[in-house]
Amino acid sequence: MIASIKKTVRTAGARGLFDGITGTWLRQMTYSLCRFWAYDESKKIVGAGPNAPAWKLSLAGGMAGGIAGFVGNPGEIMMVRMQGDFAKPHEKRLNYKHSLDGLYRMVRDEGVSSLGRGVGPNVFRAILMNASQLASYDYFKAELLKTKYFEDNIYCHFTASFAAGTVATTVCSPADVIKSRVMNASGPGSNSSIAVIKNSFKNEGPLWMFRGWVPAWMRLQPTTILIFLTLEQLRNLTDFIRGDS
Repeated sequence: MIASIKKTVRTAGARGLFDGITGTWLRQMTYSLCRFWAYDESKKIVGAGPNAPAWKLSLAGGMAGGIAGFVGNPGEIMMVRMQGDFAKPHEKRLNYKHSLDGLYRMVRDEGVSSLGRGVGPNVFRAILMNASQLASYDYFKAELLKTKYFEDNIYCHFTASFAAGTVATTVCSPADVIKSRVMNASGPGSNSSIAVIKNSFKNEGPLWMFRGWVPAWMRLQPTTILIFLTLEQLRNLTDFIRGDS
């Protein structure tokens, strides 16, 4: 990971660390926007209240992940392709100007069906992510509040989100690797998910499932913390406004 960062800065400058940011924005504004709405609605469907058991929270999270993973698949493809483009040889680079340009060119050159590339592993990964990240946050928060050391404040939210980020990174690592390898392929004849799994086991052994765990943790951990700290403050603001009205 450190070598990759050094190489990126050396060859592309500090701006290279932000390659593909429009793909990340597109992904967040589709997948992430959808999953929080779907999670709250799914908790109502399964009857997961404040002190719900872990299995109910995980079920609601999995339901939300399935919906959001499908909706956000095109954005996920753009993020993966744009972030990995600079590492390719010049003649194989896609050189998308931004995420919308990438979507247009992908549909034009590869057909509308290309928007569904890797949707299986992406939905599977989204189910794992939401069942682990969202559900574990609610679970850890509820457990912390049962102790005498925590109250429902920013310290409790930080601790619960830190634990949730670590759980989510570990649970989602295999699906993340498969998703990235499938989505990074382009053109006809690209490997299927099954072929990717077989070749990975054959060439790299079982540890391929956790390749990139450290940079994935470093990406997901601050994201998870910021998401839940912000979400809790927005909930407090909403409750305050509703109370005033």
